[in-house]
Amino acid sequence: MPLPSPLSASPVSSSPTPAQRPPSRPPPARLDAVRRFNRAYTRRLGLLQDGLVDTPFTLTEARVIYELAHAGGPVADETTPGTTATAIAATLGLDHGYLSRILKKFEAAGLVARRPSSQDGRQSLLSLTPDGAAAFADLVRRAEDQVAALLTTLPEEAQQRLVAAMRTIETLVTQGDAPPAVALRPHRAGDMGFVLASHARCYAEGYGWGTGFETLVAEIVAEFLRSFDAAREACFIAERDGVPVGSAFLVNGGDGVAKLRLILVVPEARGLGLGRRLVEACIDFARERGYRTITLWTQSILVEARGLYASLGFGLVKQEPHCVFGHELLGETWELGLRA
Repeated sequence: MPLPSPLSASPVSSSPTPAQRPPSRPPPARLDAVRRFNRAYTRRLGLLQDGLVDTPFTLTEARVIYELAHAGGPVADETTPGTTATAIAATLGLDHGYLSRILKKFEAAGLVARRPSSQDGRQSLLSLTPDGAAAFADLVRRAEDQVAALLTTLPEEAQQRLVAAMRTIETLVTQGDAPPAVALRPHRAGDMGFVLASHARCYAEGYGWGTGFETLVAEIVAEFLRSFDAAREACFIAERDGVPVGSAFLVNGGDGVAKLRLILVVPEARGLGLGRRLVEACIDFARERGYRTITLWTQSILVEARGLYASLGFGLVKQEPHCVFGHELLGETWELGLRA
């Protein structure tokens, strides 16, 4: 089953587009929700304490150490990379006077060293000393221990939901940054729970499809696990930061025909080209295994998915109305020939 893609056609209008209109102030309830989340999160991680993760550093000081650590590490000689106070202030949005006081504190403690820039005599290059690098390593270890303690209070499925929600927040508030790295891998234990839950949730929320659809997905998943043939079949799971965000199955339909099934990318991972990568992985697998045709069943309302299939060479061969999912739908069969 392809990934949901709601209809988005709209008439041409001379009115300003949403991107052209000045942004309106969000409603008070939305502002309160964001502030409430910030309070809960900072309190849960202890960010309001005097020392971050039981160290002598405040949160701001730890962020400065992080920037210094990623600018070249300990000072060894004139070729060692470094950064400037101006660059750190710009990256972290800090007042120059406030940052200057932090840097002087670090220098007095032997954590930071500075040397004149060979390219701009008005600037000094800053780097961590060996003691500073050791302090940074301790910060990282303590921060990881703190996060591990938070995550281990949650079951595996809840940990994955939490990380996915954090990734969604990061994606929305960092529009324009480089897209996150994603990877495809074969299925493993526990993945079928993700496949079933994500399909049921996405199609219920996007299209109102009920238990009929969820039952069908459960049957497909159960049959795949019962009769899986690694030489002729495959399931690809798309991951982002170790969290499953997409799936695609290729199963043996007999007589040289492979079936493409359960293709989905969760909403928070859309726009990364994962749908195309998943389908292409299945096509490549089918070619390698000598199939002559790939067939799939989808619905006419899934416009974006149909466009993806067409762009990859699939052709529509059959349409048939049905009400399997509690709605009147037009089911479609598409095929792709793999042999000349």
